Amino acid sequence: MRRLLAHRDARVYLAGQVFSLFGDSCLWLAMGIWARALTGSNAQAGLVFFFYTAPALLAPALGLLADRVRRRPLLLAVNVLTAGAVLALLAVHSPGQVWLIDGVMLAYGVSSQVMGPAQAALLAVMVPAELLPDANAALRTVQESLRLIAPLAGAGLFVAAGPHVIAVIDAASFAFPVASLLMLRVREPVPGPAGAGWASQVAAGVRHIWRIAELRQVLIAAACTTTVFGFAETTSFAITTDGLRRPAAFVGILGAVQGIGAVGGGLSAAPLVRRLGEGRLVGVAMLVAAAGVALTIPPLLPPVIAGIILFGAALPWLVVGLITLAQRLTPPQLQGRVYAAAEVLVTTPQTVSIAVGAALIAVVDYQVLLAVMAAVFTVTAACLLTRPEQRPAGSPGGRVKAESATPAPEP
Repeated sequence: MRRLLAHRDARVYLAGQVFSLFGDSCLWLAMGIWARALTGSNAQAGLVFFFYTAPALLAPALGLLADRVRRRPLLLAVNVLTAGAVLALLAVHSPGQVWLIDGVMLAYGVSSQVMGPAQAALLAVMVPAELLPDANAALRTVQESLRLIAPLAGAGLFVAAGPHVIAVIDAASFAFPVASLLMLRVREPVPGPAGAGWASQVAAGVRHIWRIAELRQVLIAAACTTTVFGFAETTSFAITTDGLRRPAAFVGILGAVQGIGAVGGGLSAAPLVRRLGEGRLVGVAMLVAAAGVALTIPPLLPPVIAGIILFGAALPWLVVGLITLAQRLTPPQLQGRVYAAAEVLVTTPQTVSIAVGAALIAVVDYQVLLAVMAAVFTVTAACLLTRPEQRPAGSPGGRVKAESATPAPEP
């Protein structure tokens, strides 16, 4: 981390992200509360989050956008436009205007789907390759740290000052990433010609992932893991109420405990990438997550707390390992599409598993679902960790050097 902070552009960029992410985190929860307060409808409160997540369906096309223009101007434009969209919330005063909240959250979702691949691609050219794990881990640590305080801050501001003040604060927070982007000295290469047809360009990220064995194996393992990842959304309440015999509000305390584990995982992710390699860290993360889930099966508070800390620590390891591997093995002109393709391949099974878990928990004991999660995590980890391509470069039977694993540029 010290070496990363010594890098001027990385230091400037991360400073801007801290303030922006804080504003984002405050807004998301407050918008759900606001919609519920205006309409009295839990369904409308849920729709706020639906509109935020719906643009994930556009991820492949938005990944192409991030590859067809320079990323810094794109991020500047998206930050400014998103700030303007948030200010539209100042016009909301009655239940009939709740559609404006939905519209702003939809714009926020589109913004997020553009910023994700553009940010990953910009980092890949902004910092040296050896600092990519540190940059990804720093961003993840900031996100996890803010999750411990920002939602409470947003709810508190909603009660104390009202939603319009939150909207102004969030819109103002975009000034920090805009300023940091303007201060960067990074020189991006000019994007190449479009080449093939639109559909072929959009699919180029998936084709690249499939061609590179090291990346393909990690993505397949991650996608298999997330087929049961969503069970955690429903089992958390069952662990609290049925297992620990605590009120449902205790879920918030367990969430904070998981956040503490996630901060620790974020801080340790970069050193572990250098020690183990990205793919092996993803495999180790799956094993640690399996152990963490298994510890939450007994209805006893000490093992549940330990298990949730382990599970929280495993998440940043998985994300940082996956993103860093994709950045390392992807040429600049494909960074956005590979990021978007990876996100779709991993998050789609997770979204489905949330619905499946909600249906299964009505007929299956929550401990059975936890056991299934632990078993799947263990199997995917074993499959990944036994692949020779995931061994550190230079080890017996290990992968070839990263340079030789990088494919030729897209035609």
